Amino acid sequence: MWWFQQGLSVLPAALVVWSAASFVFSYITAIVLHHVDPLVPYISDTGTIPPERCLFGIMLNISAFLGMATMYVRYKQVYALNPEKSKIIKLNKTGLTLGLMSCFGLCIIANFQKCILYYIHVVGACLTFGIGAVYMLVQTILSYLMQPEVHSKDIFWIRLTVLLWCCSSIVSMFVSSVVLYSGLYGTNLVQKLHWDPQEKGYTAHIISTVSEWSLAFSFLSFFLTYIRDFQKISLRAVVSLHGQTLYNTPQSFVTDEQTLLIAGSI
Repeated sequence: MWWFQQGLSVLPAALVVWSAASFVFSYITAIVLHHVDPLVPYISDTGTIPPERCLFGIMLNISAFLGMATMYVRYKQVYALNPEKSKIIKLNKTGLTLGLMSCFGLCIIANFQKCILYYIHVVGACLTFGIGAVYMLVQTILSYLMQPEVHSKDIFWIRLTVLLWCCSSIVSMFVSSVVLYSGLYGTNLVQKLHWDPQEKGYTAHIISTVSEWSLAFSFLSFFLTYIRDFQKISLRAVVSLHGQTLYNTPQSFVTDEQTLLIAGSI
């Protein structure tokens, strides 16, 4: 049995691979069509102009769905492992709520492009990465509280390291973006897709874009830590029949029909 066939480990793996592919494919398409500069453009810039905008949107919507599924399974797993610990249960519910909000923000990013509806796009980014970072913090705390009975210490330290990577990327991107869009280097830079290395503000632009890519991949890397956990869990559906037919027939008629069938079989 391959590793991705064990339990539900394929779910976080699919989330990471698909999301990374959505960034890479959009980037390649935008570069080939000369819509952006090859050297580290904003991720959002690679999903601004058709046809890459269409590819970017549909792939990120699927990523949001995979993210919701992954976060829900994680919620159910933690709940099953700690059914009587109220502190962990409360944190677990908080984490699920934050995770779903982050996925909703990803849908906003996918469907409201930066150059068209900038402020709505920024709201989506704040939900995705800002609330998403808080989600990572909650899951890291849960990993700490569940060690060593449920979680090993190693997985806690790995998640803490990825969380610090994510937070440092957020700080770097925020500071460089504030400097870039402060008005010192011109106006209407949001619509700017091509940069000359000799231009003022180019350094701040590169720091901001590198920080954004770093933030995105730190966020995805966190879900890689779920793979081993998900190998030990599976979900199944239990079907409960409330009748012997799919028609809305009177109960007495169903009973009589069953009686006749039984009599006929005898």
